[in-house]
Order: sequence, then structure tokens, then C-alpha cells
Amino acid sequence: MYQKIEASTCHVASRKMVSNFAMKNENHLDEMIRLAFDIEHDLHIKAFWSLDLVCEKKLKQFAAYIEDFCIILPKIKDASALRPATKIAFFLTKSNHRKNGISLTQEQEHNLIEALLDRLIQDEKVASKVYAMKALFVLGKKYDWVHNELKMIISQDYSNHSAAYQAATRNLLKKLNK
Repeated sequence: MYQKIEASTCHVASRKMVSNFAMKNENHLDEMIRLAFDIEHDLHIKAFWSLDLVCEKKLKQFAAYIEDFCIILPKIKDASALRPATKIAFFLTKSNHRKNGISLTQEQEHNLIEALLDRLIQDEKVASKVYAMKALFVLGKKYDWVHNELKMIISQDYSNHSAAYQAATRNLLKKLNK
């Protein structure tokens, strides 16, 4: 697994090959996740690139690692790892909201909320912020105060960002104001 991750690139075909390899074998997936969560390791970024594809296809395989993910999410510094990590957070919150999805504990939900709100107020790239917004929107369906916080943060931040961020914010504000 290590060699596959090391040889991978950010291209979709490469990431898919690594994620498919990991999904076929529990030990490979475990190795990928341990590497992704080791934020001091040079390859943790590449591991996250493929891990978000695993979570998109087979989120239940990630269920045993949610507690560790909630701990590592606020510690991720690199923007290239943060985008797939916030995307995974979005997948988790979306699944948690579904009937037969993954169940997050209240503590895990609160840890995700805190980490994602922090990402919104920090100087992060647009994709990470958009996934954080989407995840917070879903969590706000259970915790009303989250929608209020989210609305306040994205409204204040609106003019300081790119057109892509502003478009995502407008769409979300429409949903929040319904």
C-alpha cells in the first residue's frame, strides 16, 4: 500500500487506482488511513487524496476510524490534505443524517462542528470552506445554533473571497433563509 500511495499523483485515475486497491483489502485500507492520519509524514497528503474516494464509495469501511478522524481533522495544516478531509467530514454528516447511514455520536458531531467552524474562519482554500459549509448545513438540521453561526460567518466573509466562494455562499444562504 505504501508504494502505491508513494507512486500516486493527484490525477483522478491515479487516486482511483489507489482507492480501489485499498477497498479490496482491509489491511491496505488500514495502512492508508494510518498514513493519512500521520500528519507529520510526507505521504499523508497523498493518502488523503485517495481516502476521500474510498469514503465516497464505501463510507461504512471508514466507520471504525471516525473517532480518530474527529481528533485529526483540526490538526491538518496542509491545504492539499484539508480539501479531502473536509470532503470526508461532509460525507460523514450526510450519511449520519440518513436512515441507514453511519451514526455519529453527539461528541463526534460536536467535534466536527468545532473543527469545521474553525476552518471557515481561517484562511483556507475555497474547496475546503465549501465542504465545511455543506457539512455544517447538514449538522445544523439537528443543532439550530449551527445554522445561525454558519449564516453569520459566511455573510461577514462574503466580500473577502473569490467568485466561486461567493456563488457557493449565495446558494447556501438561500437554503438557510428559507
